[in-house]
Amino acid sequence: MRETIAQLAAKLTESELGGGADRIAAQHKRCKLTARERLHILLDPGSFEEWDRFVEHRSTDFGLDQQHFLGDGVITGHGQINGRLVFVFSQDFTVMGGSLSEMHAQKICKIMDKAMEVGAPIIGLNDSGGARIQEGVVSLGGYAEVFKRNVLASGVIPQISVVMGPCAGGAVYSPAMTDFIFMVKDTSYMFVTGPEVVKTVTGEVVTAENLGGASIHTKESGVAHASYTNDYEALLQVRQLLKYLPQNNRDTLPSLPFSAASEETIPSLDKLIPENAQHPYDIKELIHKVADNGEFFEIHADWAENIIIGFCHINGQNVGIVANQPLVLAGCLDINASRKAARFVRFCDCFNIPIITFVDVPGFLPGVDQEKNGIIAHGSKLLFAYAEATVPKITLITRKAYGGAYDVMSSKHIRADVNYAWPTAEIAVMGSKGAVEIIFRKELEDADKIHQLTENYREKFANPYVAAKLGYIDEVILPRDTRRKLIRSLDMLRGKSLHNPWKKHDNIPL
Repeated sequence: MRETIAQLAAKLTESELGGGADRIAAQHKRCKLTARERLHILLDPGSFEEWDRFVEHRSTDFGLDQQHFLGDGVITGHGQINGRLVFVFSQDFTVMGGSLSEMHAQKICKIMDKAMEVGAPIIGLNDSGGARIQEGVVSLGGYAEVFKRNVLASGVIPQISVVMGPCAGGAVYSPAMTDFIFMVKDTSYMFVTGPEVVKTVTGEVVTAENLGGASIHTKESGVAHASYTNDYEALLQVRQLLKYLPQNNRDTLPSLPFSAASEETIPSLDKLIPENAQHPYDIKELIHKVADNGEFFEIHADWAENIIIGFCHINGQNVGIVANQPLVLAGCLDINASRKAARFVRFCDCFNIPIITFVDVPGFLPGVDQEKNGIIAHGSKLLFAYAEATVPKITLITRKAYGGAYDVMSSKHIRADVNYAWPTAEIAVMGSKGAVEIIFRKELEDADKIHQLTENYREKFANPYVAAKLGYIDEVILPRDTRRKLIRSLDMLRGKSLHNPWKKHDNIPL
């Protein structure tokens, strides 16, 4: 008995070492944690239960019969984050560069299947050089098995990817299909083809960082949702994100206790909107002031900054926030902003998270580039997402709501439940000056008359009362009362039940 126990202890020790002490040291030298160290930070202490610790590959080609490592380059299992069950896999770069083999993929698929069965989030810590070349099509088949499960799990359980090293070739598609992607600055990158292939095919000379580093994907492509300075910070932010997500699409939302005193008014909001309608202001000030403890978990903060998305709690209830940002492009909707918000709205709808929309939008961004690159199709994604969503939807117009952008930003006409406006709201086809220039273009030579016509138009249309008279706005409220109104509307909508017509699936304009 002692001998068999000692044998097990020896195997456990061997599995803990991954690719060996030298490779662990090399990982640390790159300012990266090992696969196991990452799990210790991500999960509650002592909660991790490892599966398939002794799995090995079964390939013999190209010298693989001489290279065997327990676990085959990935650590899989389940644990807890803030006391809630999650399933995890953590790729081990010290074992053959974390390359994905048949058995490596099989381990990942096993926990993905179990996460679906029990209804718990799946978190992938990606640090892999891609498919294990020595295994050929078998490794490619392994990737496809993972991809299939990403698709089937979409909208059923939250899927989170943390790219903590290389993620190249087929390896990028699994994270791309998950709900959130976090990256680590300077040590992680994602691309379909690496710098060497790019140089061979196109002649371009580019570094891995400039081709697919964290800055590229969080600021330019929008592929990743956030980047952090090191592994430790990225993993702690995953723990924070989980505070706002349910276990699955049938589960209740996590909530926090909050006192009734939270309904107090916020007088400073009465001064948020500048006297001059052309002057910008920071919509985040409104978000932080209505959120519990001023806490707002922003998503995609560095991409398409003309629209803000993220999560907060209001009186303990979890909500998703979408808000035009007047500080950037005057809050106009463009291609990237539409894509960013549409994806977020659909995520919230998948997981029954109420959506609060703060509107200050002068319209869609005009321009040849926008039209050539499909603003019509991309803008309609946001319209489609809002109209399709059946979760509670509350909309507040703070200032401008012009043209088609008024319709798109969760208007009453596309099934918003409660629509508020501040007295500073301007709901019209377009701004007063532009409208007068079109309607009275034959009388533009008389400056005094133009001024008078502009003021007449502003008085008649650039206010919330025409829309309120028609029932498109449920109530015009004092800015200071915003939090109280949101709390009461959220409470009223807790029992909302709305179903779309039966269909196999929709056909959103991709």
